[in-house]
Amino acid sequence: MRPIYHPDITEITLEGVLYALGDSVRLAIVTRLAAEGELCCAAIAAPVAKSTLSHHFKILREAGVVYCRKQGTQHLNSLRREELEARFPGLLATILQSAKETTPS
Repeated sequence: MRPIYHPDITEITLEGVLYALGDSVRLAIVTRLAAEGELCCAAIAAPVAKSTLSHHFKILREAGVVYCRKQGTQHLNSLRREELEARFPGLLATILQSAKETTPS
């Protein structure tokens, strides 16, 4: 099995992060991870096919927004908060706050 690719902090770009967070499904995933911590892919309910959800996780991972680790048959995902904060101070917090304010209750 090949290892899961995660970009080094120096490879994370502002454009890549903003692109990854610019999709409503991916933003919902990130919001959920921020609220609940590490989750497996199956714990995220989204209005898309399972293969499409996997693609969204791949985009988030390759942009450097989430970290994925394999445990048994599950892929556990978590936010790369510290790395993103070091690279782009305040960006993730601002985006999460804005998402919370604009999401209908």
